[in-house]
Amino acid sequence: MYGWLWRVMPGPAWFRAILMLLLAAAVVAVCFLWLFPAIAPFMPFNDITVDET
Repeated sequence: MYGWLWRVMPGPAWFRAILMLLLAAAVVAVCFLWLFPAIAPFMPFNDITVDET
């Protein structure tokens, strides 16, 4: 997949490297801003109970 992205992007290698970094940063931002908050209520480690005995 990364090889395909590298071949499809336009420009010289230095420009493609910058584009790849920007693309990776955009994917991480989308995950942290929308994906992870959307699935957080369904994660099992959010159900924390403390048993005081």
